[in-house]
Amino acid sequence: MALPSSRVPHEGMELQNMPAELHISQQTSRNGSAYVSSLNPTLEERQSPRNQRRAILTVIAAFTLTFTGCGLNFAFGVYQELYETLDGPFSHASPAAIDLIGTLAVSLMTICSPLATAWTKAYSPRTMTLIGGSIFLLANVLASFGQQLWHFLLTQGVMLGCGTCLTFIPAMTIAPGWFDGRRGFAMGIILSGTGVGGVVWAPALRSLNASIGFRNTLRLTGGIAFILICTAAFVLKWDPDSERRIAVEYPPTSSTSFGARFIHVRIPLVNWRIARSKIFVAEALGAMLQAAAYYTPVYFFSSYARTLGYSAASGASFIAISNASSAMGKVVLGYIADRTGRLNTLLVCTIISAISALGLWFPSTSAAVGEGQKAKSLFIAFTILYGIFAGAYVSLFPTVLVELFGVQHFASVNGFLYMVRGFGTLLGTPIAGALIHSSGARVSTGFGHKAMDYTKPSVMVGSLLAAATVSVFWIRLEAGGVAKWKA
Repeated sequence: MALPSSRVPHEGMELQNMPAELHISQQTSRNGSAYVSSLNPTLEERQSPRNQRRAILTVIAAFTLTFTGCGLNFAFGVYQELYETLDGPFSHASPAAIDLIGTLAVSLMTICSPLATAWTKAYSPRTMTLIGGSIFLLANVLASFGQQLWHFLLTQGVMLGCGTCLTFIPAMTIAPGWFDGRRGFAMGIILSGTGVGGVVWAPALRSLNASIGFRNTLRLTGGIAFILICTAAFVLKWDPDSERRIAVEYPPTSSTSFGARFIHVRIPLVNWRIARSKIFVAEALGAMLQAAAYYTPVYFFSSYARTLGYSAASGASFIAISNASSAMGKVVLGYIADRTGRLNTLLVCTIISAISALGLWFPSTSAAVGEGQKAKSLFIAFTILYGIFAGAYVSLFPTVLVELFGVQHFASVNGFLYMVRGFGTLLGTPIAGALIHSSGARVSTGFGHKAMDYTKPSVMVGSLLAAATVSVFWIRLEAGGVAKWKA
């Protein structure tokens, strides 16, 4: 039996080029029931001025959410660099232990995605985003009173990650349904919020930490984030097609209480035929490998810059440079992907990301021993290239899922694979931190001081990205061959 609507055709993609195991069947579903054509929106409905306005507002709201929650998480490198120099709560804490704070926040942002997706369906994107904003505020305020490392792990790590998840996943789940031909461009704009947020938040956090202290900074940013998140929440809404599907999946019950609906929540499971397909396995493997590598440079940009002789302020600026490059890459490459193929562009992103890590960052860590200026030049080039192409992978990821598995399977597949990415993050960055600590040794940098050795993490990141590239190429082959399908 063929899968129901495993992939949505778009301009330039022919149905006959789809792999047999994922071919669309518009007549039957897995249980043999007739396909409900009324669930599909008409072209007139999708292109109505009202829905077009709603689509634009969705982009603005989702951008605001990624700018706020994800942007602050992406700027954790500022706290990483600060916490490594503080006594008190962080006395004798290793870089790996401190990095675990940010790693928990970013990994839980996606590990909890199946639950967040289910709750978004059962209640509404608005309700879950408002709850997420409240948790985000509470996490920052409680972290500001932390006295021991585990306090920060629980609040700035676990709680902040859960709060971010309930703002990020609703936005990522509903946004693709509002677009078709320009889906890559739209998602690029939305997820450029992470980069723009990093550009804004990193220097702001650095300045605030220096002027009012990191505890007051946590309280202030928590309050600002709460206002922005709650404002954006009132715009979020399912597209008409998804709204009809959810009405069938979650019919009204006799009780409308919050608790009663909580009991009836069903976590969306991936269709078994999809889950056992080679494309899905390759996608899951590539997602985990890329996530395990992705956040390591982002979190250690500032710390590594210090080993090259940069000041703390200059080190924080590298986070801003990377995020600015990421924002640009997500928009530009998203626009290009809609024309050259989203999966094609995703493959290019993983290739160049791997090359930048092994060809620029790794030589920079070696050159730092005696060739300071060369190390700086290589690191600057790596910061920009990595920001552009590794960042674009994140924005293209959900658009490729829609192409491969279809809109009706997107919520379940997206939730599961974001969870996989979360576990990859949870493994990758702590291992990198442990490698930094284990190298021990503080190496001479050529700038008149000693510093940690980042050679092993650079090799780890490059190797993981190279392996992710192989996985994406495997997906490309399974999806219809190298030359047959504009993906």
